[in-house]
Amino acid sequence: MKNPLFHESNVMPMLKAHEAFLDTYLLKVATTQEEKERVYRLRYDVYCQEIGYRPESFCQKSLELDAHDRHSIHCYLEHRSSGLAAGCLRLVLPDPAASDGDQLLPLQEYGGRSLNHSRLRPSLLPKNEICEISRFAIARAFRNKAINNETLQPESQHLFSDEDRKTFPWIIISLFLAAYSLVGLTGRRHVFAMMESRLPRLLAMSGFNFQRVGEPIEMHGQRSAHYIDHAQAEKEIHENLIPLYLGIKDELAGQVSGLTSATPLRVEKA
Repeated sequence: MKNPLFHESNVMPMLKAHEAFLDTYLLKVATTQEEKERVYRLRYDVYCQEIGYRPESFCQKSLELDAHDRHSIHCYLEHRSSGLAAGCLRLVLPDPAASDGDQLLPLQEYGGRSLNHSRLRPSLLPKNEICEISRFAIARAFRNKAINNETLQPESQHLFSDEDRKTFPWIIISLFLAAYSLVGLTGRRHVFAMMESRLPRLLAMSGFNFQRVGEPIEMHGQRSAHYIDHAQAEKEIHENLIPLYLGIKDELAGQVSGLTSATPLRVEKA
């Protein structure tokens, strides 16, 4: 299935769209307490309040966090003119020095029995080469449609111009490009993610061909474990996305230096 967005006739408009996107948003690696709480608060809004992934009573101070945040890099997208966090994700990086039973990937903990590939399993791969893209979220105000058929609230409508709104469809792919950038910048190769069926199809249009490596499980909808090789993904990325990918990677490179799986970000007490 071809995406008309990537037709040759759209090359110049896409290049302008990429430039507009990078002018409209700033990608940040959360390192300070304040920045990490912005990420945890956005996750609370989406995962607890909207989709009910975790009970609100489980989250203190309206922050959603767990033990995997201790060995993750957190990234968020900030809308420059309003200062709002538009989206976020984390890259879970197990410490190679941890014992085999410690610092598992999240999907190993809640979906380990669903993993059915003969070779592409986290437990069969070097721990210093595996990672998981997790806690992917887009703020309600930056989505074109709501989760679970909810009505989007107009409280932030006045903050966005028509030009701003044209960038909203790029948020999801930009966050994944940020994730791929972080994978490369941290020297990981084997990338796992738990996804609903429509997301891998969407990413495939951009050249990112995730392979399903697990049976579907119920997680507020059917989701399956997926895998992609980072080196292969970089080769297959759609050529029209390369300028945006390189721009994002350059923006994150300086922020990631010094952050390794050996010096993980720690979870603060909520």
